Amino acid sequence: MNKNPTLDHPVTDYKHTLNLPRTDFAMKANLPQREPELLKHWVQQDVYGLLREARQGRPRFVLQDGPPYANGNIHIGHAVNKILKDIVVKSHSLDGFDAPYIPGWDCHGLPIEQQVEKKLGRVGQKVDAKAFRAACRAYALEQVDSQRADFKRLGVLGDWEHPYLTMASAYEGRQLRALAEVIRRGHLYKGLKPVHWCLDCASALAEAEVEYEDKTSPAIDVRFPVAEPADLQKRLALADSRRPSAVAIWTTTPWTLPANQAVALHPDFEYALVECDAGLGRERLLLARELVPTVMQRLGVAQWQTVATVRGKQLEGLKLRHPFYDRIVPVVLGEHVTLDAGTGAVHTAPGHGHEDFALGQQYGLKVDNPVDNRGVFVAGTGLFAGEHVFKANEHIARVLAERGMLLHHETIRHSYPHCWRHKTPVIFRATPQWFVGMDSAGLRTQALAAIKQVQWTPGWGEQRIEGMVANRPDWCISRQRTWGVPIALFVHKHTAELHPRTRELLEQVARRVEQAGIDAWFELDAKELLGKDAEHYEKVPDILDVWFDSGVVHYCVGEPRLDLGADRPADLYLEGSDQHRGWFQSSLLTSAAIHGSAPYKGVLTHGFAVDEQGRKMSKSLGNVVAPQEVIKRLGADVLRLWVAATDYSGELSVSDNILKHMAEAYRKMRNTLRYLLANLYDFDPARDMLPVDELLALDKWLLARAAQLQDEVRQAYTDYQFHLIHQKVYSFCVVELSNFYLDVAKDREYTTQAASRARRSCQTAMYHVAEAMLCWLAPILSFTAEEAWQFLPGKREASVFLTEWHALPRVNVDTAAWDTLLRVRDAVRKELEKLRIAGAIGSPLDAEVNLYCDAPLVSPLRNFGDELRFLFITSYARAHPAGQRPPDAEPAAEVPGLWLVAKPSTHAKCARCWHHREDVGKHARHPALCGRCVQNVEGPGELRKFA
Repeated sequence: MNKNPTLDHPVTDYKHTLNLPRTDFAMKANLPQREPELLKHWVQQDVYGLLREARQGRPRFVLQDGPPYANGNIHIGHAVNKILKDIVVKSHSLDGFDAPYIPGWDCHGLPIEQQVEKKLGRVGQKVDAKAFRAACRAYALEQVDSQRADFKRLGVLGDWEHPYLTMASAYEGRQLRALAEVIRRGHLYKGLKPVHWCLDCASALAEAEVEYEDKTSPAIDVRFPVAEPADLQKRLALADSRRPSAVAIWTTTPWTLPANQAVALHPDFEYALVECDAGLGRERLLLARELVPTVMQRLGVAQWQTVATVRGKQLEGLKLRHPFYDRIVPVVLGEHVTLDAGTGAVHTAPGHGHEDFALGQQYGLKVDNPVDNRGVFVAGTGLFAGEHVFKANEHIARVLAERGMLLHHETIRHSYPHCWRHKTPVIFRATPQWFVGMDSAGLRTQALAAIKQVQWTPGWGEQRIEGMVANRPDWCISRQRTWGVPIALFVHKHTAELHPRTRELLEQVARRVEQAGIDAWFELDAKELLGKDAEHYEKVPDILDVWFDSGVVHYCVGEPRLDLGADRPADLYLEGSDQHRGWFQSSLLTSAAIHGSAPYKGVLTHGFAVDEQGRKMSKSLGNVVAPQEVIKRLGADVLRLWVAATDYSGELSVSDNILKHMAEAYRKMRNTLRYLLANLYDFDPARDMLPVDELLALDKWLLARAAQLQDEVRQAYTDYQFHLIHQKVYSFCVVELSNFYLDVAKDREYTTQAASRARRSCQTAMYHVAEAMLCWLAPILSFTAEEAWQFLPGKREASVFLTEWHALPRVNVDTAAWDTLLRVRDAVRKELEKLRIAGAIGSPLDAEVNLYCDAPLVSPLRNFGDELRFLFITSYARAHPAGQRPPDAEPAAEVPGLWLVAKPSTHAKCARCWHHREDVGKHARHPALCGRCVQNVEGPGELRKFA
């Protein structure tokens, strides 16, 4: 018999008898055009408002939004952050929580001032302070509107029409009350201390506003001559003191030498008095003994002699002469001195460094700062008045050389603090500033204790912030700028003490600010609040550090807004890993200062976006990936999928190539959803859904597998392991669904009678999986899930975001038996592939397969009866005892105890189901059909039990 015999009768077209899939859910996503329509749908339906109503009274989950700065277009880092937050909030909503999302913006501060200065000039030049602040406010609002549109376009669901803004008058007033609480608990003081000072900002900077970059600096070795040689002779038990002696210091900031007040040695280091000729004849230099060879090499000295050695502690109080001023400076002892570089002796200027300041307090040294707010030496500074500090470095080196105090001069490249806004080097400069004390009222202890109560994700975040808080200096919260919340305090003109009614006065100012904004303070006549006291007090002109602005979000937003609740702390703060030194820390310190506890139960941090080679995004490198461009080209859901699929705990690699792969993964999942929906076109859950007991074995297996996966997906959302969700759902679409279930089930779905148990069983399983999958994907592929939701049959909520996890039926299935069947199926497919490659068959349906099995395997395979062929998608499949196997049976390496014989079928091909069956041509009315197709076309329909 021919493989495909030609029949003597005309072939009827049976396509109309098949249940072929159909749906309006498009195969081509066309996301850039379709997503904006879905955004309109969310607004028109007020999905966020409906969600708030639906979850009212349910357990709450509050993610507190860290405010992005209202300046410039959003970049890929913004997209990562907002998408991660959206995934968290939406997944908790699916869990049944009342999970509001209130976005916010940080609106004060220098970057906005800079933009306004470009247009209007500095305050006092062409514009007054009030007009300048108004321009800043208008600019910030423009930026908020622009960024808000981009964030919404990402598919982030929230209360976008009612965000919190740190420049809102209600927020500003509340912030002053937060300051009052900090004062009430004894954490605020004014002090003359060195702070990071930006010469471009002309203002103090917080630790979080400083970043370290490489800088070229002069490095000089300087003599500090011993003022009383006899004292040194006595301390070191020297035979004589004829040679001139000096302590050698090394510094990369020569400009700080005019403010020098001492030289620090480590108390426990051993120091050597070395006799040598360093260019001025025989002299003695005091150096750390371990560094002598290195220093001598740097000075170009080939021969030297160690005259004596001594511990640093034995030199405390030794008097030295300043290298170019008529000033005696003492030797002091400091644990901060290291042997990493230099000479082991550190020049100390309490007005120009934290450690120097602390040492100066210990020894009663003068805090001298001869530098103004633009980095110029003030009038009266000997030798260098009127010079900019960085330009004065060379002048100072010349003066040292002329006076015989310069040992060595070179330039080096080293890490140096820079302003994070201007990217320019900063200086340490002692000025009167307002500080939140870390230890004066126990704030450091409270903050460190609070850190232990927080769940940090990833876990290393705890050690990182703990180390930062343990070692940080007091927090300088004052700024000498215009655009910000005022430090609305009155201080006595002579004693500098706060007014005794400070808390009451702050409350009165807060009420005025709530009504009229910060101008209410700047325009306030002190007499209105102080009466006759006004002549003795002055208003503080400074504004608050913007990190204080955002750091009190927990106090200014969480408590007053009913939709966020008054209960503290928030469940989660989520930002980039740089915020351990920024917002996480400022929020922790303000909360500990006000409440004695952390403002958050959990903190999640993510890494930064880099290119495929791990390089930072840079316009000069041409590797910047703009989220707006990705959305225009591929759609927001592809960008969201990339965020979810990447392990955010490290760097997030992104490029056009990576996004292309994401788009391919997206299409696979979309097409899987489309196939499920297309086979549900005539399915009404209320009418057609079958109870679990009536489902076919294969459909029960699918539901069991889906239920298992749903548990895994929900746990991954709970653990914030979003990349696992992508892996698991994508694998489910490809392996369990496309490669197995849908491949096997399509024969039953297409060929059995439309309302048959066999088909309704399949549709029931598909329906459950489709609805469950849309919930799994909704937090990630928000647009696609919403679009597909509209095509899912049955009555349901208006939006996928108004639902909860689908209640998948729980089915008891022998998963081990099914795992074995799948391994057998894989073994069969490999044998069939050999036939296809050899040209013996075109598709698996052109083949028949005989399986020869050991006892444990033969029974479960035989239980399928004739339906075993559907499992393998062959025209025939028969199971036999292993003892009956012929010599040509191939052993299946993957399944011990299994041998296979696969061959082309010799039977005619059914025109309707394409199976090769021996009964094709034996039915007079339908000679092109096999027997079961005849039953399905005009008979009672075939019966199925398994597949």
